[in-house]
Amino acid sequence: MGAMRIQTALISVSDKSGVGDLAEGLHQRGIRILSTGGTARLIEKRGVPVTAVSQYTGSPEILGGRVKTLHPKIHGGILARHGDEGHRQVLQDQGIDPIGLVVVNLYPFSETIARRGVRLEEAVEQIDIGGPTLLRAAAKNHESVTVVVDPGDYGTVLSALDEGEGETRLALRKRLALKAFQHTAAYDAAIAAYLAQRGEADQAGGDSSSRASGESSSAEGQAELPEALALGLSRQASLRYGENPHQRAALYRFSDRPPAGVVAAKQLQGKTLSFNNYLDLQAAWDLGREFEQPSCVIVKHNNPCGVAQAESPCEAYRRALECDSLSAFGSIIAFNRQVDAETAQAMRKLFVEAVIAPAYEADALEVFSAKKNLRVMLADGSPPDPWQFKKVDGGFLVQDADLQTVSRGDLKTVTQRVPSESELDDLLFAWRVCKHVKSNAIVYAKDGRTVGIGAGQMSRVDSVILAARKAKLHLEGAVMASDAFFPFRDGVDEAAKAGIAAVIQPGGSKRDDEVIEACDEHGMAMVLTSMRHFRH
Repeated sequence: MGAMRIQTALISVSDKSGVGDLAEGLHQRGIRILSTGGTARLIEKRGVPVTAVSQYTGSPEILGGRVKTLHPKIHGGILARHGDEGHRQVLQDQGIDPIGLVVVNLYPFSETIARRGVRLEEAVEQIDIGGPTLLRAAAKNHESVTVVVDPGDYGTVLSALDEGEGETRLALRKRLALKAFQHTAAYDAAIAAYLAQRGEADQAGGDSSSRASGESSSAEGQAELPEALALGLSRQASLRYGENPHQRAALYRFSDRPPAGVVAAKQLQGKTLSFNNYLDLQAAWDLGREFEQPSCVIVKHNNPCGVAQAESPCEAYRRALECDSLSAFGSIIAFNRQVDAETAQAMRKLFVEAVIAPAYEADALEVFSAKKNLRVMLADGSPPDPWQFKKVDGGFLVQDADLQTVSRGDLKTVTQRVPSESELDDLLFAWRVCKHVKSNAIVYAKDGRTVGIGAGQMSRVDSVILAARKAKLHLEGAVMASDAFFPFRDGVDEAAKAGIAAVIQPGGSKRDDEVIEACDEHGMAMVLTSMRHFRH
């Protein structure tokens, strides 16, 4: 014997969506309702009889509501096995009613910590204690008890009660129990992640944003990342396939916080996004928000193939496209400004998989609507995640997100020739782009746009040669950015052949002196950043 006909239900929810209708449905089916606080008041307003938990247990809610349901008459009724004669006898002896249905969802912790400026004390008060205990007890005893955390399942449960003449099927109880454990796991993950990040902020003197401030200090000697990380993930969408058609894929979001970033971007039109679309959208958006001026980023296979700044988004698009119009076919394009109709018209001739921007003029959306398959994404304005996760068999690699950059004051000129003001502007522009190119990365830039990009080569000099070979614009007077130091002078020699006038790179090679000497021989300026930007 597993479950028996449900006679008593416990309802205590933070999200009260649909709970009135559920209570009416349970009452119509002859089920007694126990409830607490605001949930009980809502049910009473619907004219449905309800028994307060405190009345049933004979113990009042205490400590300002911190203790409501933590009582043997509640948990004994939930944890008793309906098919166990000994358990049933204990319930009878103790005057405990078996509780066959538990409907609970938890305090809005994630919503609370998502508010700007929330204090630790406020967050702590939203850590639910009784709710997870009820859910875990009910889910553990799913052979006898039906547990519900999602208002979307209320109708399913009522229908199941009708089909089972007051009982639910074991298969349904198992499914709902799994959902309950996932709910509590995500909830605990949210709390753990929040407290871990708070701890990091405390160790950093309360300034958790220092990594994004442009400071160039090394991570060595800083506090370690948290000893344990709990990842709660919820499937947001099933995808047609992964990187290739034979691979299954889905999009998951952190279930311990409101959706953010590319996951929260709103799709305004177009086909369903693919696995690779999401990766390229992330790459394009990450680079696009590096710039303050109106900018356009064109990404193909997770690498930029054209980036430009200009006075308007349309001009930025035209300049970015000129860098590598061939590779731009089938690309993802990001703008850091509102897209207007002029920009949308300029894009009509190019096949684009998706575009992402912080806003769109109505006329621009009208132009895009002619391309039914074009995915138009409205970007979410949330800041970048502070940590990056990379999967390896058996676990994850976790690191701080690479949010640092450099300004003019951070640069050290090491050559006889000092870069001009315009060269410095281009060097800093190229450096920001280089940070988002797969290593080994070389970026040529001139007048606020890329003119050649060499990505992902096993030898740095090959990236230098590739960037020059792919350049469609004149390289004379352009600048070069390298994501890591030059191990030999050959990279500088090849850049000089292409007409490069100035170089920005981290420095730190055993042969820095030879590399600097090569620059002096060619009349090139070189500045060092003391910061590497590998991107594997």
